[in-house]
Amino acid sequence: MFQNHKIANDIYYVGVNDRQKHKFENMLPLPNGVSYNAYLIMDEKTALIDTVELAFGDVFVNKIQSQLGDKKLDYLIINHMEPDHSGAIRLIRQYYPEIILVGNSKTLAMVEGFYGIDDNVLEVNDGGELSLGSHTLQFYLTPMVHWPETMMTYDVKERVLFSGDAFGCFGNLDGAVIDKDLDVNKYWDEMIRYYANIVGKYGSAVQKALLKLTPLDFEIICSTHGPIWKKHISEVVDVYDQLSRYNAKEGVVIIYGSMYGNTELMAEIVAQGVAQSGVKNIIVHNVSKSDPSEIIRDIFKYNGLIVGSPTYCNELYPEVESLLRKIEIRQVKNRYFGYFGSFTWAGAAVKRLETFVQTMKWITPDFAVEEKQGLKEDNYHACMYLGKKIGEMAKTPIVVEPHCV
Repeated sequence: MFQNHKIANDIYYVGVNDRQKHKFENMLPLPNGVSYNAYLIMDEKTALIDTVELAFGDVFVNKIQSQLGDKKLDYLIINHMEPDHSGAIRLIRQYYPEIILVGNSKTLAMVEGFYGIDDNVLEVNDGGELSLGSHTLQFYLTPMVHWPETMMTYDVKERVLFSGDAFGCFGNLDGAVIDKDLDVNKYWDEMIRYYANIVGKYGSAVQKALLKLTPLDFEIICSTHGPIWKKHISEVVDVYDQLSRYNAKEGVVIIYGSMYGNTELMAEIVAQGVAQSGVKNIIVHNVSKSDPSEIIRDIFKYNGLIVGSPTYCNELYPEVESLLRKIEIRQVKNRYFGYFGSFTWAGAAVKRLETFVQTMKWITPDFAVEEKQGLKEDNYHACMYLGKKIGEMAKTPIVVEPHCV
């Protein structure tokens, strides 16, 4: 019944769109949904590359059956074991009981752990190959991009890289699946949000993976989320290269929490100071309103960050503290940082922010702004100066030598 999108000779898209899920991993909003991408190679031997989330198993199986016809399904290549890509493994085995599951040792251990399957498996090593006939698949282990078992599969004949979650992004595929047939503008920020929130901690692992892929002359990237990249490959790889080295564009993100508007007023003055420095990329987030995934995305995009918090129960404002923990977990590097705070009877927020920046080892000016109760004229000017100072610092890139060419 299904007419599957043809990606290259003998390679078909059999993935699905998820327009129902509200939050990815029950944390990250999906205003434009998400796709779970899987691929089928039709040769003397047939191979399925990854599966989809189990909730979409019926459509997924129908797509595969529509393409296979009377042919059997010989192999399932498992690049990544996260359940949104491995969830239909047991279902596929029910329809094709003789299928051979292909993965590295860590993958196969997870297959047994998640699904209780330990037979009809083929273990592959880094650089290993599997012939399907005219198509030869090569396997490249890319641990911690972003799970320990992750690998990528390269089709030598068609120069297609099946990259797992790498180079993926949020967003449904509306009608078409290849970038040249889509308006890709809506995917760039979603790629950064995806990377920052899911892969972000593992920059060094991404760099190692990019180095390993450098000799491959791939012409198509088939990720497990988002468009198939053909026209924009260089841009996509560059996004991952820059983000994984924690390089960022000139700009300042201002984050604040405020209960009654005093800290918010300080944030507004800080933003005015940044503008006076000549910086145009200024993003202001109220932590009680902006989603954390969007804030973290912007922190990965821009090289300056200023955080303001009132003192709350002798600690940071809880939403600010929660966000800082998310930043710390992702081990974001190479940022200019300024901070300010307010209190009514005992100040603690500024001290907590000082501890945070020492932990992150970011570059910061030798002062912060702290106000008791309502904003006074001297601290009005100090907030303006703080913004201007961070803006001036942001004009000097923190250069990190590239690891990839």
